[in-house]
Amino acid sequence: MSTAARHSLPQPEVFVEPAYGRRSLADVMPAVATALGSPVGTAPSGLELPSAPAYVVFLVDGLGARLLERYAHAAPYLSSLLIDAEPGTAGVPSTTATSLTSFGTGLTPGTHGLVGFTARIPGTDSLLNHLWWDQKIDPLEWQPHPTTFSGLRAAGIDVTVVNKRDFRDSGLTVASARGAAFVGADKVGERIAAALGASSSRPSMTYLYDSDLDWTGHRYGVSSSQWLQQLAMVDAEAEQLRETLPPEVRLVVVADHGMVDSPTHNRTDVDVETHLLDGVALLGGEARFRHLYCRSGAVDDVLSTWREQLGDHADVLTRGEAITRGWFGPVDARVLPRLGDVVVACRGDHGVFSSEKFDYETTLVGLHGSLTADEMLIPILVD
Repeated sequence: MSTAARHSLPQPEVFVEPAYGRRSLADVMPAVATALGSPVGTAPSGLELPSAPAYVVFLVDGLGARLLERYAHAAPYLSSLLIDAEPGTAGVPSTTATSLTSFGTGLTPGTHGLVGFTARIPGTDSLLNHLWWDQKIDPLEWQPHPTTFSGLRAAGIDVTVVNKRDFRDSGLTVASARGAAFVGADKVGERIAAALGASSSRPSMTYLYDSDLDWTGHRYGVSSSQWLQQLAMVDAEAEQLRETLPPEVRLVVVADHGMVDSPTHNRTDVDVETHLLDGVALLGGEARFRHLYCRSGAVDDVLSTWREQLGDHADVLTRGEAITRGWFGPVDARVLPRLGDVVVACRGDHGVFSSEKFDYETTLVGLHGSLTADEMLIPILVD
């Protein structure tokens, strides 16, 4: 596609800016803490939850608010809760590791420091994968702030995390959810039984996590029959959870991000368009939101090259421009070098890939990480 053709594309939709301090994923746990009568952190200005002796928060990975609206027929219970329910937002980038840490700490990405799927380890030419935690990095040093779970426990609230057994001691779990009792539960029945048992304490907060919808979306896409069937299963799980819990226990269903399908014809591969790597020392982030770590003195050239190549397919900003937009919230000095010198936030259904360094990403259909409404808007449903 020529540069002229790229620039003649229809005007892209406006990005959704993160609603930090008002109604973002980072504000859910402070709102729950306030509703339990034991405030932790700063209560958000746009999210007030009813008081209750116990809360169960069910986080469904990949359940964007726009997706739930679009496919309401597959999720009658959850979609019924959408009535009069204002959506919230993920943080930036809209990706699991960043979002789960914002949820667990009540902090913005620029403060907690998990700023993407992958990010540069300062002073090295290596990336840390925040999901797989594939480097010998102490998560307590990488993310030193206390979690809201530990704050609630210190206030006398019983706090339980119900998650897959494999996640018990993972770096991401330590960074985002330390301070809570951990219950390993791989199956739906186990999760619901664990939530029922944990929520019998007063006061208490129980957090359940389900990753299957996100996996299905990545593998098959959010317009696939497989994804719709998985959404129906999540809906049934949420409804059964509500029916099992005592009426005085409040249930909150949230998500960490949404997703878009990226067709193979609308992808940029830096290992084909090799000039995009001129001046780039390290490529990080993920396909929908790239961190470009530049060689000394190369930022301006990299910025110009990527803007010319991608045109309306992405917003290409310097680190300072992205920070000024408020994408990451306040940025700690220790977190600053983890952000790319240049960041690339894709629009529409475009993606930026490296078929050589990140070949696994090229096999995915559904993607997330950027600031489109389908990725950023999340449901905050209370029952």
